[in-house]
Amino acid sequence: MRVIRNSRARTRAAVGLSVAALAAGATTGAAPAVAQPRTAAAAAADCSAAYKIEQKLSSGTTWRMCWRYDSKAGLVLENVSYQPKGETKPIKVLNNARLAQIDVPYDDGSVEYDDLTGFGFAQGLVNLAPGECPGGTIKSVKVPDAWDPQHPDVNGLCTTTRSRGHAYRMQGDSANKVYQAQGKDLLVYTVNQVGWYEYMTEWRFQDDGTINMNVGATGSLSYEDYDAGDGRGWPIGKGAKAYATSHSHNVFWRLDFGLDGSSKGKVEQYDSAVSAPAQGQEAPTNKTTRTKVTKELAGDYKTYRWWRMVSATGKNKDGHARSYEIVPGPTTKYPGRSFTKHDVYFTEYNKCEQFASNNPGNCPAGAGKSVDKWVNGQTLTHPVVWMNVGFHHIARDEDQQPMPVHWQGFSIAPRDVTAMNPLTPDELAWQNGHWRPRS
Repeated sequence: MRVIRNSRARTRAAVGLSVAALAAGATTGAAPAVAQPRTAAAAAADCSAAYKIEQKLSSGTTWRMCWRYDSKAGLVLENVSYQPKGETKPIKVLNNARLAQIDVPYDDGSVEYDDLTGFGFAQGLVNLAPGECPGGTIKSVKVPDAWDPQHPDVNGLCTTTRSRGHAYRMQGDSANKVYQAQGKDLLVYTVNQVGWYEYMTEWRFQDDGTINMNVGATGSLSYEDYDAGDGRGWPIGKGAKAYATSHSHNVFWRLDFGLDGSSKGKVEQYDSAVSAPAQGQEAPTNKTTRTKVTKELAGDYKTYRWWRMVSATGKNKDGHARSYEIVPGPTTKYPGRSFTKHDVYFTEYNKCEQFASNNPGNCPAGAGKSVDKWVNGQTLTHPVVWMNVGFHHIARDEDQQPMPVHWQGFSIAPRDVTAMNPLTPDELAWQNGHWRPRS
């Protein structure tokens, strides 16, 4: 579920004024703003200290990355690397990772918004109070093309750590000893205001190498959008009169992998087929087939289907090619637009292809303005992944006031990046492969 716009007109000026006030620290009823440090100059190619994020988690894993702030995409993470204990050097995972669009069509067909490229998502970065980044650091961001040029600096980027519960638990055949560990994450996030929405763009980097990408929407239901009828809205408040208009959120991410420092990754698709038990068998059989994806692809999830990005150069200590598996989250795929009809797109890298819809890049004439138009049969030598996760928001009484955060997103999980669980206790490190109990 997602919060509704402040008005169908969705004027940029009104949003700009509210964001300018936030940038100036003119919030009401909020904790005191963090003292603004001197804003650093534009990020250098070598990623100066002001634009570097490095966090060693208590389990021994270190994540490193650079950040910058784009005038349309907002937060961009670059040169992301992962170094668990036992690895002598960082393992590069991503060249570049960011949002690629938030498309919001309304159920009554009256409006459709492209929040990143058309409605000032990046300019809506808001100040974070200290309590919103517990135990972490709030970094100052200079917002490009700020609506209020006198106040372009916003304390809007939080980096902190959080616990996520059990990373594993094992007691084996006896209860003589229990092996367990509590997982730790590096959390990097911003909040961007667009109309009545407040989008929380969250990146979670787990100590086991998994990366979670989520967008949460919170804020307020718009008091001006109670004009829908049965089938296109839901009554909020007393009786059955004020119908909040339903709508969809189609969130896109763009990931440019650089596993082991090479952009020449490979894409593989896996499909499993389950067959009824054959004569003499106790259970059905399941066979998994690998298909190498060598051409651009618009892909759709099915039961027992998944994809992975495979390193062209790196192997783990067992001699297996390093890769990252794409792990989808819950989604409601929107059929109304050609670019939202598929769950994942793999395209050949093109500098001008930056946003999944209404792309403002300087692409050649006839190239198309959305990601579906870029799947045209090119050979994949430097694949870019575009993820589409949809949500249909039918408002409810509990959405007011303020609206609880509603999340949508996905993950990428390491597959053979390390030879064993990167959090393996030292006393179990010998149990790799087909091990036998020691006498």
